[in-house]
Amino acid sequence: MTPLHAWLLACRPKTLPVSLSPVLVGSALAWQQHGTLLWLPLLAAALGAAFIQIGTNLFNDVGDFLRGTDTPERIGPRRATAEGWLSPRAVAAGAWLCFVLAFACGIYLVWHGGWPIVAIGLASLTAGWAYTGGPRPIAYGPLGEIFVFVFFGLVAVGGSFYLQTLTLTAQALLLASPVGLLAAAVISVNNYRDRDGDARSGKNTLAVRVGRPAMRRIYALQLLAAYLCLPLLALQLGPVLLLPLLSAPLALRLGRRFARETPGPVFNTLLAQTAALQLLFSLLLTGALLLSGH
Repeated sequence: MTPLHAWLLACRPKTLPVSLSPVLVGSALAWQQHGTLLWLPLLAAALGAAFIQIGTNLFNDVGDFLRGTDTPERIGPRRATAEGWLSPRAVAAGAWLCFVLAFACGIYLVWHGGWPIVAIGLASLTAGWAYTGGPRPIAYGPLGEIFVFVFFGLVAVGGSFYLQTLTLTAQALLLASPVGLLAAAVISVNNYRDRDGDARSGKNTLAVRVGRPAMRRIYALQLLAAYLCLPLLALQLGPVLLLPLLSAPLALRLGRRFARETPGPVFNTLLAQTAALQLLFSLLLTGALLLSGH
């Protein structure tokens, strides 16, 4: 394991679409409604979101190791700190560096968007650290899915729309809902896969609290609710907003596999495929907005 490869695994680049997709969707809605796109705020928002995502992943890597959650019995992908590829101090330093870079992006965004962006930026940075850090980490309680829905849905899409228009509309929040629901479904797969190990280590995720049968229903409802948002969007923004229905067959296959598969390493594949579904859905949503715009 080379240091470069270890850092790449610790940063978890496969998770980046979860944070970048909302930026695309929120910006596309702004273009659909106003016919203009501000490229510099879009770029700064995308970079800031990516740095927060990577920083959160690094904090998660070192935090789970220090709390004893990542053990040799872990079913999920191997972690850099737990495997000894990188030291806890180095990974923590990398996480703080990412947050500093995100803060640097935020300086420009605050200059452009004003005090609302200060609130969004500080809340996002604090939440990224608190997801695994602090005395009561979000990831160690039952609110992980809600956290992801809020910050990778409502905040990310709404904030991206605001940066383009300096306004926030109910349509932006409605558009954010399916994006956030599918991002939350990714976390549900992760927590369902790790339920037994999390229960042993005292990590009381929603999956630990409610059990596997309930989590199978929750995952199905997350997928279903995302697609039920599409008719409402079509009524508001035009029938082309039904375009993400093209991804529904993939969602149906994932729902069936989630319900039928025995918990184990197969859920690593299901997690990656759920993230791919969120990306595909968001790209189709972005395309639909561009097609229906000015």
